[in-house]
Amino acid sequence: MEKDFIIAGFGGQGVLLAGEVLANGFMIDDKNVTWYPSYGAEMRGGTVNCTVVMSEEEVGAVQKTSADFIIVLNQASFDKYVSWVKKGGSIIVNSSLAVIKKTREDINYIFVPITKLAQDKLGNIKMSNILALGALSKVSKLISLETLEKALHNVIPARRANLIPKNIEALKLGYEYDLLKV
Repeated sequence: MEKDFIIAGFGGQGVLLAGEVLANGFMIDDKNVTWYPSYGAEMRGGTVNCTVVMSEEEVGAVQKTSADFIIVLNQASFDKYVSWVKKGGSIIVNSSLAVIKKTREDINYIFVPITKLAQDKLGNIKMSNILALGALSKVSKLISLETLEKALHNVIPARRANLIPKNIEALKLGYEYDLLKV
């Protein structure tokens, strides 16, 4: 069983870190995994995305043009990637920075005010990326919060260890958000 994930947003939103945490979590769960980052030359503020491929078997292609689960953290990413969601797949949309609209009938839309929740509940919009992973954990049922917590410890460098408790709080907030509100 191979599952494809894309996380997209603009530079500075922690897209690549979120992908690295997700990939590391799948490795903890003893899955085969690839993590493929892609970003524009302008970095902060430019477009950024990464692909994570998880499988029980060896992973063949790492660069995908469709995915089972996509997280989009801004409007430009929604506009680009909504057509990439596989039939029956899910797109988690940061409704704080993207318009709530459904352009396809064959996919699942999960609208979460990710940036607003990160600011209001955590006091830091930089936690948006990890909050989105919490929502992904709930939607996909492919990776647990506990595994993602372990992955945070593996990925966040020791000099930033003080950020781990807040990131764990962000994971839980994303997971516990009532996805039926929108």
